[in-house]
Amino acid sequence: MLIMDELREMDCSVLKRLLKRDGIPNRSSTDSGHKLHSSPSANSNGMSGGGSVGVGGTCLLLDCRPFLAHSAGFIQGSVNVRCNTIVRRRAKGFVSLEQILPAGSKDEEEVLTRLRSGLYSAIIVYDERSPRVECLREDSTVSLVVQALRKDNDSTDICLLKGGYERFHSEYPEFCAKTKSINSISLPASLEPTETGCSSCTTPLHDQGGPVDILPFLYLGSAYHAARRDMLDALGITALLNVSSDCPNHFEGHFQYKCIPVEDNHKADISSWFMEAIEYIDSIKDNHGRVLVHCQAGISRSATICLAYLMMKKRVKLEEAFEFVKQRRSIISPNFSFMGQLLQFESQVLTTTCATEAASPSATLLERSKTTSSPTSPFVFSFPVSVAAPNSLPYLHSPITTSPSC
Repeated sequence: MLIMDELREMDCSVLKRLLKRDGIPNRSSTDSGHKLHSSPSANSNGMSGGGSVGVGGTCLLLDCRPFLAHSAGFIQGSVNVRCNTIVRRRAKGFVSLEQILPAGSKDEEEVLTRLRSGLYSAIIVYDERSPRVECLREDSTVSLVVQALRKDNDSTDICLLKGGYERFHSEYPEFCAKTKSINSISLPASLEPTETGCSSCTTPLHDQGGPVDILPFLYLGSAYHAARRDMLDALGITALLNVSSDCPNHFEGHFQYKCIPVEDNHKADISSWFMEAIEYIDSIKDNHGRVLVHCQAGISRSATICLAYLMMKKRVKLEEAFEFVKQRRSIISPNFSFMGQLLQFESQVLTTTCATEAASPSATLLERSKTTSSPTSPFVFSFPVSVAAPNSLPYLHSPITTSPSC
C-alpha cells in the first residue's frame, strides 16, 4: 500500500524542536500562510535540511483537517488543505495538488510552485488524532493528500505527525494558534458606543462591541462601526466595502471605499457582485491593508459577501463558511434569496475546483460572472418567500431565514 510503504512517522517532540528552532511568533489568526525562518540543520528522523517550517521554508506542514477544525485551532506554520466531501466524490479516489491547494493567494501559489520544484526537503502531514500510519484508511484525507504529493514529487520525505493535532496541542499548546471568539474580542473602553447615551439594553445588538475579524485582513460590522473613525483606526482598517445603497462613506479622504448598491430583499441580485467584491478584498489584502465589509446592520448583505469570499478563497461549502462566520458574529442572517444565491455560488465554486481541466478556477468564475450576470439582472435561483414586516421578525440565527433589513 502506498501510504504504508512511503509515509514515515514523526513524534510531536521532533516537530516541537523544529518549531522552537524557528522561533515561532505568538500568532492567533486564521490565516495559515506563515513564513518562518531558521538556520538549516538535520533532525532525528534523518530529514536533510530541517531548516524552517512554513510556506517559504524547507519543511512544509500540512493540516489535513476540515476547514472549521483548522479555523478553531492549528499548529503554527501549517497550511490547511481543502478536501471536502464534494471534492472527494468528484475526484473519484484521486485528487490533484490544484484541488487540495488552490492558488487563491500568494502563499498558496508559492506552496504549489515550491512543491512542483521539489524545494521542500520534508512534508509533515497531520489530521485530528491518528496515532500511527497503519491506522489511516485508504480514503482518508491524509492518504489522498500523500497520493497527490507523490504524483508530482516522489523524492521528498513525507511524515505523519503521530497523534495529530490533538496530541501535539495537548503537549505543546504554546506552538498552536487558536482563533478569537466573538466574546473574547474587546475594544478599549473609550471605543465602546457609550457616548450616544445607549446602554447594552437599548443599543441595537448589531451595533454592540466592534467589528469582528473574519480573517486577519477582513472584518465584518455595521454602519455604526463604519462611522467610527477611532474604532476603524484602532483596528488598522484601511478600506471599507459598503454593501448598501444608502449608507454614507464618512471618511473618503482617509480610507479607501467601494460601494455595492444592493437592497436587502428577495428581489436583489447580490451574486452578480461577488467576484468584484472578492477582487476588491484581495486587492486590499495584497497591499497589506485591512478591509471592513458593512451594510446597515452587518447581518445580511455584508455577511453574504463575507460568506462568498470564504467559499471562493478557502474552497469550503456554504455550511462551513456560515458556521465559521456565525462563531464570530452570532447575529448574521442572510435573507432567503441571498442564501439561494450563495448555494448557487457554492456549486459553481466547488464544481470549478473539482474540474481538473480548469486551469484557473478564479478566472473561470470571474468570466462567468461578467458574461451571465449584471448588477441589474435577476438571479436565476431564489427561494419563494413572503417577506414579513421588519418589526414582526426577530433576529434568527438559522442559515436559511429571513431577517430584519441589513
